[in-house]
Amino acid sequence: MPNSILTATAVTREALRVLHQKLNFVGTITREYDDSFAQQGAKVGDTLKVRLPNQYTVRTGATLAAQDTVESAVELKVQTQKGVDLNFTSIDLTMSLDDFSERIIEPAMSVLAANIEADAMSMYKDVYNQVTNTGQPASFAKVLQARKILVDNLAPLNARTCNLNTQDNVDLVDALKGLFNDKGVISRQNREGFMGRTAGFDFMENTLWPAHVRGAGNGYLVNGAGQTGSTLAVNTGTGALKAGDVFTIAGVNRVHPETKQSTGVLQQFVVSEDYAGGAGTIQISPAIVTTGAGQNVTGSPAAGAAITFAGNAGAAHGISMAYQKGAFAFATADMVMPRGVDFASREVFDGISMRIVRQYDINSDKFPCRLDVLYGFKTIRPQLACRLANN
Repeated sequence: MPNSILTATAVTREALRVLHQKLNFVGTITREYDDSFAQQGAKVGDTLKVRLPNQYTVRTGATLAAQDTVESAVELKVQTQKGVDLNFTSIDLTMSLDDFSERIIEPAMSVLAANIEADAMSMYKDVYNQVTNTGQPASFAKVLQARKILVDNLAPLNARTCNLNTQDNVDLVDALKGLFNDKGVISRQNREGFMGRTAGFDFMENTLWPAHVRGAGNGYLVNGAGQTGSTLAVNTGTGALKAGDVFTIAGVNRVHPETKQSTGVLQQFVVSEDYAGGAGTIQISPAIVTTGAGQNVTGSPAAGAAITFAGNAGAAHGISMAYQKGAFAFATADMVMPRGVDFASREVFDGISMRIVRQYDINSDKFPCRLDVLYGFKTIRPQLACRLANN
């Protein structure tokens, strides 16, 4: 029986199916904002303001203490375009879909997925919660510590993932294999790298998690009392700091998100921009908030308070991530469809919008083809994620 010619729609859908299977980080974070972008370019422009949950304080006693609702938001920008360009002929399109997918779509979508996933994984630098185990192999006890941090930060119980780099997976999988799902459940798992579920997490493995090289900074002290906000003035210390370096400040404890009572545990912060070193002002996250509904610490750091950085100065360590899907967001927008081409199609699968366009080149007698995705990502609620720094 002769093969039917594959249509642009069939090719696009197959490409999206393969791409989807390759994205096990992007596939496990929030994808609900895609609908805010229109069919012909984003009706909100390229930026969407994502509202964060409102926070309030509790009154004690009968006297009314009205408080204003202060809404906060983060911006999700959809402005990164990536794609794969290739040539295939009308003869190629007469193959069966399985053959076409194996020969052409699979390798093209694999490299595109790797680049999109690696791009999105740079959000690890926004996460300030970390279980530090540098120089040591990953262990289940460290995963449980990360789980505790998520619970303490009131992360919802559903849609939690522990996404491991390959070395952490090697360290953990043998000890955990008896705790994963039975064969019947495993047989229905449909994403590559999905290992199983235990301790409230879906465990996955991903080759694309970067190593973090900690800056050389040491010996920094707080320069001046009473500091709040997303900057911190420092003096005395030396060495450059890297975005993604995690640190604590002596005497600055985390408070319970609702009662605002001290947990007795130092609040972790992350350097949000590279810092050249020496006396000056460091950009930090989260912002230091000492009062009101958004309070996150027991008080401002004292003048001269010591700053302690996690890990070893100048050394690299692995990154894995435990997170609830609401920590991060990923969105795609539909790209404009050109006219007057050989064929064109735009399809959406599980929130990922892809456009394929093919045109005839009379000069070379070829059919160049491009597949494009327009996307953006943002750390929405970093408190719902925890880095695992092992090895």
